Amino acid sequence: MSAFTLINPATEQELRTVERVDEAGVDDAVARALVAQKSWAALPPGDRAAALRAFAAAVDAHVDELAALEVANSGHPIGNATWEAGHVRDVLQFYSASPERLSGKQIPVAGGLDVTFNEPLGVVGVITPWNFPMPIASWGFAPALAAGNAVLMKPAEWTPLTTLRLGELALEAGLPKDLFQVLPGKGSVIGERFVTHPDVRKIVFTGSTEVGISVMAGAAKQIKRVTLELGGKSANIIFDDCDLERAAATAPYGVFDNAGQDCCARSRILVQRNVYDKFMELLEPAVKGVVVGDPAAKETEMGPLVSKSHRDSVASYVPDDAPVAFRGSAPSGPGYWFPPTVLTPERTDRTVTEEIFGPVVTVLPFEDEADAIALANDTEYGLSGSIWTDNLSRAVRVSRAVESGTLSVNSHSSVRFNTPFGGFKQSGLGRELGPDAPLHFTETKNVFFAIEES
Repeated sequence: MSAFTLINPATEQELRTVERVDEAGVDDAVARALVAQKSWAALPPGDRAAALRAFAAAVDAHVDELAALEVANSGHPIGNATWEAGHVRDVLQFYSASPERLSGKQIPVAGGLDVTFNEPLGVVGVITPWNFPMPIASWGFAPALAAGNAVLMKPAEWTPLTTLRLGELALEAGLPKDLFQVLPGKGSVIGERFVTHPDVRKIVFTGSTEVGISVMAGAAKQIKRVTLELGGKSANIIFDDCDLERAAATAPYGVFDNAGQDCCARSRILVQRNVYDKFMELLEPAVKGVVVGDPAAKETEMGPLVSKSHRDSVASYVPDDAPVAFRGSAPSGPGYWFPPTVLTPERTDRTVTEEIFGPVVTVLPFEDEADAIALANDTEYGLSGSIWTDNLSRAVRVSRAVESGTLSVNSHSSVRFNTPFGGFKQSGLGRELGPDAPLHFTETKNVFFAIEES
């Protein structure tokens, strides 16, 4: 093993060191998880449900601690981080109902009785990104545990602290030892071993499309199941018949939340040409009103970017001659800060087509409904998006025509734990969350019982 140092992105101060797990450590974790999973799956459903409720209660008792860890490790504003910790509790509570509801079917057939069982896969590997360490972890481990599996979690190397603490809380809550293990370290070591290890039966990966392609290709060699939630370049479509003031006031929060480090960020604002100038007038004070600063302060709405290298990547999209319409503010001292930035480029510019993953948004005019749909779909991604219109028929038409997995009308909602979430095209494969999520961690077994005639 080797240690790596974590940096507070708001202060550039060292937080602590974390030991990396090596390939042998992964193999040992898988072996122990296999044993734990057999015992867990054999428990009565009510006992597994009670264990997940106890885990949820343990998270609830430590919401403030988890939030403080996320503020320090990821730079999330304290309000956001507190919500995220509470979200983990809520996801666990929601899926704690699943063990007693994973019903099979009795299918009418000739000559006997035919039934189906939802059998757990076994050991599941979950690989999470650095932008939302707690929520995205829970989307994988909660339904997987509910379905009777063991879970190995690989948090992003930059942001492992809250996931490590969740692993400790699972044990403190009474989950069986080795059932839920957190393995910090390099994706090229741990993630790669998840893909190649024959006893890891499914991979849940959230991250870049480039790495997702590699995960999927590797998993194919063993016909290993995958769920992939990848990149996004979502559109916020503003029609001339909407509440323009509300659309402009909320637009910054649809893209600058978590400093734009969000796959669902509405990073392309498409505005009907006849209201474009008015929208821009309304958007400017909204952008400049975003409170950027100390993530520990309650009034802060946007914190720093996660690392120096990521800040440099975001800055590369805004050179000195970039078509900047206006900017918000950001601290000038230590920390990986970048101000909310609005660009007005051509449709073919790379800021329009590539995922920047920072607080940079492009605003583009469109002519009519057909042009808006074509522009919204002119991307390899299809994860999220918003449609602003007061015309119900138009809302239905456009929402059906936009190639995206999760859309909201007159809002910027993307993810609810009780509804399915996932992407079209290169934004991913499969769906997370919603009532059916535990079934995605099972195999359907069909059994026919022959019945002799009396």
